[in-house]
Amino acid sequence: MIIAVAGVAGTLGGALTQRGSERAKRLEIELVRDHEEVRENRSLRRTCYVELNRDTRQFTTALNRHLHVKREPSVEEADSDALDETKNAQRDRYSEAQMIAPEEVLRRASVVNQALNKVYGQVKRLERGAPEPGETMETAAQAQYEVWEMRRTMRTAMRHDLGVSHED
Repeated sequence: MIIAVAGVAGTLGGALTQRGSERAKRLEIELVRDHEEVRENRSLRRTCYVELNRDTRQFTTALNRHLHVKREPSVEEADSDALDETKNAQRDRYSEAQMIAPEEVLRRASVVNQALNKVYGQVKRLERGAPEPGETMETAAQAQYEVWEMRRTMRTAMRHDLGVSHED
């Protein structure tokens, strides 16, 4: 009888140990998956931020160049096309950021996006000879210049989100 009880106890103990081991293994797998998901999410955001920063910079630079060229007698079609291409690339990156960036980064990116579109609108109205009251090449150039500081603020928010910089 004692041997039978010991055998049953051993079998139950072994089963409990095995269940505990399986549960620990499951928890370990979940932790690894969670860690991988966090890493993949950060990598996705990093890629998006790099592209958004690059395309926003290129659009800002193209606006600056376009404004300088506009001061000369004629704007070449190629320059206007280059401006439109950079605008479209920035729009696409901003759309991507809207889906994956946290609120703080998105808030900063939205300010930059709105400012760039405002300058772009001014430039196009000036080209058509139909500016709104107060719109001149100088006001457009000043508005474009102000985008650089907005971009720096956006970039700082992106770096903070990625853990690259802890500046506020």
